Amino acid sequence: HVQLVESGGGSVQAGGSLRLSCASSKYISSNNCMGWFRQSPGKEREGLAAISRDGSRTYAASANGRYTISKDNAKNTLYLQMNSLKPEDTAVYYCAATTRLCRLLPDAYNYWGQGTQVTVS
Repeated sequence: HVQLVESGGGSVQAGGSLRLSCASSKYISSNNCMGWFRQSPGKEREGLAAISRDGSRTYAASANGRYTISKDNAKNTLYLQMNSLKPEDTAVYYCAATTRLCRLLPDAYNYWGQGTQVTVS
């Protein structure tokens, strides 16, 4: 079982930046794919970015150009750098891991963190 713990959320003004981190209890290279998702009240969980074991990245249209996903295998940590933040980016952000194919669909992921709140005003 993999435990994931997100950190780095908080409140930021529009146009600002945040970097989210996700620490994994197991080697992140043991997962085929890791991803970032977000969910705001009344909305479905939305896939933002995913990175495969070999480092290939996939981005949702809403994230492309502003968000960057990366990982540090030595630290077993996943990151999401978010720039040019907008009020509509306000949500709880989750990291997730999967042994399955690398997709931006929540159902494709086996393990989830508890989430970290990001508020943009």
